[in-house]
Amino acid sequence: MLVRASSLSKSYGPVKVLKDVTLQIDDGQRVGVVGVNGSGKTTLLKIILGMERPDTGEIVRRTDKIGYMSQFTDISNDSIIRDVLSSSYGFVENIKRRMQEIDDIMAVGGDIDWNALVEENLDLENKLQSFEATIGDKLKDIFAEIDFPIQILDRKIGELSGGERTKVMIAKLAVQVRDCDLLVMDEPTSHLDITTIEWMEDFIINSDCAVLVVSHDRHFLDDVVDRIIEIENGKSTEYKGNYSAYVEKKNAAIERKLAEFERYDNQRKREEALINEMSHDARRYMASYRTRKLLLDKMDVKERPDENKKVSITFQAAQKSGKNMIIADNVSLEYDGRTILKGINLDIQKGDKLGIFGSNGAGKTTLIKAIMGDIPHKGNLWVAPGAKIGYYSQNHEGLDLDLTAEEQILLVIGKDKKAEARNMLAHFLLTGDDVTHKMSSLSGGQRAKVSMCMLLNGGTNLLILDEPTNYVDIESKHILEQALAEYDGVVITITHDRFFLDNVCNKVAEVANGTVTVHNGNYTDLKGVPKPRKKKSESKGVKYRVLSPFTNWTLNKKFVKGDVVFITEEDMKGFETAMNQGKLRKA
Repeated sequence: MLVRASSLSKSYGPVKVLKDVTLQIDDGQRVGVVGVNGSGKTTLLKIILGMERPDTGEIVRRTDKIGYMSQFTDISNDSIIRDVLSSSYGFVENIKRRMQEIDDIMAVGGDIDWNALVEENLDLENKLQSFEATIGDKLKDIFAEIDFPIQILDRKIGELSGGERTKVMIAKLAVQVRDCDLLVMDEPTSHLDITTIEWMEDFIINSDCAVLVVSHDRHFLDDVVDRIIEIENGKSTEYKGNYSAYVEKKNAAIERKLAEFERYDNQRKREEALINEMSHDARRYMASYRTRKLLLDKMDVKERPDENKKVSITFQAAQKSGKNMIIADNVSLEYDGRTILKGINLDIQKGDKLGIFGSNGAGKTTLIKAIMGDIPHKGNLWVAPGAKIGYYSQNHEGLDLDLTAEEQILLVIGKDKKAEARNMLAHFLLTGDDVTHKMSSLSGGQRAKVSMCMLLNGGTNLLILDEPTNYVDIESKHILEQALAEYDGVVITITHDRFFLDNVCNKVAEVANGTVTVHNGNYTDLKGVPKPRKKKSESKGVKYRVLSPFTNWTLNKKFVKGDVVFITEEDMKGFETAMNQGKLRKA
């Protein structure tokens, strides 16, 4: 067992984010955390890391080698690359945080154990110095593997190109996986291209490192994790298997609860009907009437389960004459005297949904800007005169951050349509205070939902979407996918979300090597169904369960009752004593 959290709760003022969250992470396990935006997923990660303390509950850590991979967008452009990679080690941050706590305790003084604090502080300093003495060599080895010059370590993040930033992300992951027992990841695939995401998946799967990951990338969760923890209404529910298994099991649970409710509801209606009939002849049925009435009053009142939280929405497509929307014949695009893309050929017709993917910096955004007429082109690029374009930017430039979400929508549909505006926002699960707070206080995911709502009444017949699923929770992705699938206009979308490419698009365009290649079908049709990749945790030994506490002196590691451990043939000797004493049992 690496980490165990029991009955955690956490509040911020009157808002109770976590109410009852329990999870355990064992060696080599990979756990995904899902939930809507604002459900408390990141708060849970911070508690696991020791960055925040729970109000109630218990957190037990059996390792101090816990790494943290935050969203890359959280890093300042002024940050030095060496510092960014060094800060990847969550256990180093914990050491520094504890040293600061000791300084604060000593500064206050009072009835404290001075000797114990001095010894602890000295031990922490030694650990920190030992780490700093070896970090340079580790980074040097990793940079050599990914063909990256070591001299770049002293440059600022803001000076890097998109491709160089991606390599820093790769190094950041490699640094942690090699030296940590547990890697905690917060939206690790945000802003990464598909090639890098798939590299990351393979790297994690082929490592021994346990993983706790918050992600809205359903394809990533399918490939990497073997358990899902859902945070809903402040409580946790565990599902064995990957994301697809979680969806199947959750839907089955909803169906089961609905069947239970139907049985309850039918029974209650029958009892009410009998009681009502008996009430017309109270003398004859007085005893039975009172008994049944008493039993009915004691029946628990149950609410109908929410069988479908995903409210359906519809994009209203404007009318358009003609079949063709966009035709490109041998088009080339240049920027600052340099050819970005050439030989572009497109034939986009009414109802087509085209998904564009490729490496960062390959020219995807340049392509859609040319289609919108924002940059010049060479060759024949024709867009239907009747095209009414709705554009979604991942940076949400069209939003006024001083307005509330409701006010933002009213600007588009009219100030007298408050009920309609509220209903539209509710479609994307924005209700209550989220509607009346200023946009500046909303999360990136919530702003994305408001931007999508603004497209609903644009009367468009051509939607151009730049990374529409970034920051958006899984439930809202399903809502968006359903709406786009039913939209009868044309959709052109840049995305690295492979699940989205499969569910929405009937054509995909790969931008690579200076050109655009269009394929009929979705992403899986193009790439093929990936071969099942055997997780290392499934093949690194025989699974045993600990029946009573013991210490493996070969590994210098303690085990407690309930722990699960995978024992290989090479490690078997260190566990022989525990096995002979009956402290281990094959699971």
